[in-house]
Amino acid sequence: MYSIDVRGTRYRFDDLKSLMAKATPLRSGDCLAGIAAESAVERVAAQMRLADLPLARFLEEPLIPYEDDEVTRLIFDAHDENAFAPVASFTVGEFRDWLLSDLATGTALAHLTAGITPEMAAAVTKISRNQDLIAIAAKIRVVTRFRNTLGLPGTLSSRIQPNHPTDDPKGVLASIIDGLLLGSGDAVIGINPVTDSPQRCRDLLLLIDELRETLEVPTQSCVLAHVTTTLELVRAGAPVDLVFQSIAGTQAANRSFGVDLALLRESNEAARALGRGTVGNNVMYFETGQGSALSADAHHGCDQQTLEARAYAVARAFEPLLVNTVVGFIGPEYLFDGKQIIRAGLEDHFCGKLLGLPMGCDACYTNHAEADQNDIDDLLTLLAVAGVNYVMGVPGADDVMLNYQSTSFHDVATVRRLLNLAPAPEFDAWLTRMNLRGREAETGKLPASFQRLLARA
Repeated sequence: MYSIDVRGTRYRFDDLKSLMAKATPLRSGDCLAGIAAESAVERVAAQMRLADLPLARFLEEPLIPYEDDEVTRLIFDAHDENAFAPVASFTVGEFRDWLLSDLATGTALAHLTAGITPEMAAAVTKISRNQDLIAIAAKIRVVTRFRNTLGLPGTLSSRIQPNHPTDDPKGVLASIIDGLLLGSGDAVIGINPVTDSPQRCRDLLLLIDELRETLEVPTQSCVLAHVTTTLELVRAGAPVDLVFQSIAGTQAANRSFGVDLALLRESNEAARALGRGTVGNNVMYFETGQGSALSADAHHGCDQQTLEARAYAVARAFEPLLVNTVVGFIGPEYLFDGKQIIRAGLEDHFCGKLLGLPMGCDACYTNHAEADQNDIDDLLTLLAVAGVNYVMGVPGADDVMLNYQSTSFHDVATVRRLLNLAPAPEFDAWLTRMNLRGREAETGKLPASFQRLLARA
């Protein structure tokens, strides 16, 4: 039981799980689950009580029992007491103050990563303003490598997302070329296939691989099929660079995705054994999103933001190249409007970076949410200031296959120019060789190989 007196009224919270939920800034998913604070006053009371809670309490009271959940076991078994030692005496509020101080340098935060649990990171967000989340995350750089180097200071990478409603090769190719001409694609060229057919996924992998080799693009490819399909393709000799999988913060939620830790471990080992990377061997690509556990009825009464942070514990166990929160994709039942989507995006980025992940964000919304493209422009700019590793590049910001709104190739180019950010260095050098760096595409000056691909599309 946790309690606090506020202006003559005593507020009681049954357990740490309840305290965390009541302290969470308002969002529709927690209201749907029946765990949100009943008033703004109760929310502030919970935040005040949480601020005075020792960080070490999270090592004493699991939100989901250790014996019931393999994600909980992963979090506790991987916890590094030596890394935790510098902040072990702090309360949640003191930890927030320290993170904002000059003592919390990028180097200090990197050393701290293995000592922080997702629940600790989530607790800090609940007592932080948006500006706090931006200022702290901006100190942290997480660098990963495959065919190029992602996450370096002064960079902003992007995924080309060339989805097509029928997986038509010409349509996919046209979208990829559009993105490359506008400087996108250094994070990954990643296609969401319409079906999980191994043959269809293989055809798409071959399409990207041929393009990559023809143009000598220093990037990586991914067809975002289920991990079991990708494993089948690896065994069949398909040109698999990255293994994709959606993940969540509880064992039961991951089961709803058809995965567990053992399967993720097997896929990571299989992809690494291919040795397709040239500058590194980070081969996993994970996507997450607040509300996924609740939508699977696998949330154990926890708030959706804390469960999102727990998904990052799963991700960091496999040293991924890319992780991103698809922040507004699940819909207004979980993040109702632009304000909630922006807040969630900043929370997710903060928690991912604090836990040592190469964090990106699909700044997006569905057409039935109370949000518009101005909200996404705001979130994209705030994330870039916060040092996000990468964002999405979708033709016209409108995904015609998944039917949601995201960020465009032009949006990425605009933010890079506004904030003086560059793509990954290897990709940047390639853009220069292709006469694409720092200008609109001058197609008449492109190499012959590029001209041939343009003719095909």
